[in-house]
Amino acid sequence: MIGRLTGLLLEKNPPQVIVDVGGLGYEVDVPMSTFYNLPNVGERVSLHTHLAIREDGHFLYGFLNEEERAAFRQLLKISGIGARTALSVLSGLSVQELAQAVVLQEAGRLVKIPGIGKKTAERLLLELRDKLPKTLGTGGIASTATAVPDAGSDILNALLALGYNEREAMGAMKQLPPGTDVSDGIRQALKLLSKA
Repeated sequence: MIGRLTGLLLEKNPPQVIVDVGGLGYEVDVPMSTFYNLPNVGERVSLHTHLAIREDGHFLYGFLNEEERAAFRQLLKISGIGARTALSVLSGLSVQELAQAVVLQEAGRLVKIPGIGKKTAERLLLELRDKLPKTLGTGGIASTATAVPDAGSDILNALLALGYNEREAMGAMKQLPPGTDVSDGIRQALKLLSKA
């Protein structure tokens, strides 16, 4: 199994790159989230990889961080989701945005990704419900908190500590005006949650 490649970036042809490792050029398919953050051609690059062996060949997929690779692997475990679809999902949403969509059960965010229909989006949300936060390595609460700006994580943690579940807390936080400070945010979120 090839788990990581470090070498010179020879070519960038979306969604594929070629990485030279000791004179051997590896063709690696990457999601656009990784592609946009790659160094310039001729510079050193290090990619976490996933090797897929199929009847029609060996295919190498690369990611700039472990979280993307873990999310990719979780997506592959879902029936009917192949590598191309998994790459599309990670090209359309960051891992944090995907985790947030799963927590809030927002199929609409997934349907915007090319190749994802309503039924596939619903299956993804169902299958990833308990799996994706573990993938992020930060465990449930922190994974969604990373998707929320500055004071947002403090507001989220306060609401969770008060007994609201992640979906309720995130739903209330989406209604808060941008730049709300922690104490006002908690107060406004509690008002919103009491009306629900």
